[in-house]
Amino acid sequence: MSDAKQARRYFVSGSVQGVGFRYFAQSVAEKLHLSGFVRNLHDGRVEAFACGTAKQLDEFRAALERGPRFSKVEQVVEEPAQIDPSATTQFIITHQN
Repeated sequence: MSDAKQARRYFVSGSVQGVGFRYFAQSVAEKLHLSGFVRNLHDGRVEAFACGTAKQLDEFRAALERGPRFSKVEQVVEEPAQIDPSATTQFIITHQN
């Protein structure tokens, strides 16, 4: 597996808002040394954008599929993304535009 940085976008649906999901995603991303962001969407899903190696991103997706204790993840949709130069230093919680 390549150590080259890549970016992926994840859309998580289920009972994922109001249960600490964004803080959970941020904590996992920081442990994996990923950069990017996580935010709630108006339709009830959570969106996460992450930059890292394929192995790091696979581990991140596995964590998103589990979710925090009080969440109920129904689906994680993953899309390849372009690396965003403004999202390459830290992993933050942001808000829907």
